[in-house]
Amino acid sequence: MKLRASVREALAAHGLAVADDDTPALLKERLNDLYLEDVRRLKARQRAGEIPLRDYAAHAKALKESFPLLGLPLEMH
Repeated sequence: MKLRASVREALAAHGLAVADDDTPALLKERLNDLYLEDVRRLKARQRAGEIPLRDYAAHAKALKESFPLLGLPLEMH
């Protein structure tokens, strides 16, 4: 599968290797799964008192911004 170099780099930054038979939809699903795992870990840290509630939104925003590919339409990958 042909992906833009920037997309491959962004996926690799999250630990996702691209196989020849991967589709953009499958890669986006896997990336979304990683994002949801990170959201759950972030929420667990907040509940454990590691992150004050007043700071949680900023942490959540930073996490979301670290996954910019999730905001792109599949055709742009």
